[in-house]
Amino acid sequence: MEYRQLGKHGIRVSEICLGSWLTYGGATAEDTARQCIEQAYDLGINFFDTANVYAGGEAEKIVGKVLRQYPRESYVLATKVYFPMGNGPNDRGLSRKHILEQCDASLKRLGLDYIDLYQAHRYDPTVPLAETLTAFDHLVKQGKILYYGVSAWSAGQLAHATDLTRLANFAPIASDQPRYNMFDRSIEEEILPLCRREGIGIINYSPLAQGLLTGKYKPNQALPEGSRASDPKQNMFLNNGELDQQKLLKVQRLLPIAEQEGLSLSQLALAWCLRNPEISSVIIGASKPTQVQENVSASGKQLSPVSIQRIEEVLEMEISDRVTVGA
Repeated sequence: MEYRQLGKHGIRVSEICLGSWLTYGGATAEDTARQCIEQAYDLGINFFDTANVYAGGEAEKIVGKVLRQYPRESYVLATKVYFPMGNGPNDRGLSRKHILEQCDASLKRLGLDYIDLYQAHRYDPTVPLAETLTAFDHLVKQGKILYYGVSAWSAGQLAHATDLTRLANFAPIASDQPRYNMFDRSIEEEILPLCRREGIGIINYSPLAQGLLTGKYKPNQALPEGSRASDPKQNMFLNNGELDQQKLLKVQRLLPIAEQEGLSLSQLALAWCLRNPEISSVIIGASKPTQVQENVSASGKQLSPVSIQRIEEVLEMEISDRVTVGA
């Protein structure tokens, strides 16, 4: 396993981060979740990402329970705050009240004394940004969190926040967690340059495009049994079973490139993300320990210039129409 600094900050994280969205506390049994986390740790992953809202807090409980068997200094735990955790008017968002209360609640569920990286899960336009940043800075000063970051903020929102932290002499924003993969490259235009300039580490989610870049989904073939796309509880971002034919055919054209590099398609997709020095870590999901083992092998892989060019050519291809799989 290779490790990178989180932007300009001193903490080092594994190039592969194990996430827990849609899995731990939900679709994946606790014993299997434990096996995945332990496998990740044994293979050198020191970075684990969760959120208070995942499985209504159950994901934090499971992740914390497993990680507590290891020395606290040996891993980096990231969680998030923003989404509703109750029915009350203050049980959501990025108000000072909600951030401080949910930090304490997350610490209790995790069974830990501090959170390494506390992230604003979304931007909250209903709360003054200065109030949100003041709350995070307060938690840093208290020692309840070591660093804080954001997730899915626009470049303008993030730029405004970095300006405010400088003006107020707050602890700086350490990380950004955007969606990024071969089929969603929107961050390359503004977010990547901004994070490079500000020294913000990028921890991208969905590097495998919700499993599309594993190669498991084929044009005009039924959905694989047990796959995310076949599960109504997990396929909301895969268009309810209708997958884009352009993407499906491009995936097939990426397979020989992966083979030429001696990689699986998943490993190729992860290594492609990590070709960017601004990417501190890529977040994977896993419902089986074997998935962890496969994805960890992408760490440290340097794609050849020829392969990178071939990937660009495939991604720029235009293939028309759509196909419905699983019919």
